[in-house]
Amino acid sequence: MSITTEGKYFLSILITCLILGVGCVEKEEIKPDIYPTIIVDEEEEDDQENLETTTVVTVNASERIDLKNKGVGPIKTITLEEINPVLVTKGMEVFKVMCTACHKPEKKFIGPAPKGILKRRSPEWVMNMILNPENMIKNDSLAKELLIEFNGAPMANQNLTEEEARAVLEYFRSL
Repeated sequence: MSITTEGKYFLSILITCLILGVGCVEKEEIKPDIYPTIIVDEEEEDDQENLETTTVVTVNASERIDLKNKGVGPIKTITLEEINPVLVTKGMEVFKVMCTACHKPEKKFIGPAPKGILKRRSPEWVMNMILNPENMIKNDSLAKELLIEFNGAPMANQNLTEEEARAVLEYFRSL
């Protein structure tokens, strides 16, 4: 069996395409699991026997509830009373001037939305994050996870006073 010149040419192109095609196959990117994984054991009944299965649930840092962590910084304890409307107004003004470039009150933007934050974080953690985000990102595991979740965009230190940070916290409480 002899192959014509045209056949050899076609065969060499086919082989070249196959070789190049193998190297161009899209590879699935494997990303490390950057968020903690919660393991939930569920029992399912089978006709023959009880089988135990494991369901893996991944929760983003911004959605995780951690009310015990007070963060790292100067704020150790805060006692919250009734919402103070004067403090809310001051906090809203500070937020509008200093925070809206990265935060929207009710939706995720460059940073997380503050609405409902006190259902997920302690007031001390929130104030420590406002007052010294660099220290929090360096020393607080939850702040580190948030940095990863929000594409490495660190929270800017706006050099707020404790009084301004407390007013912003009060504004968050009112959302």
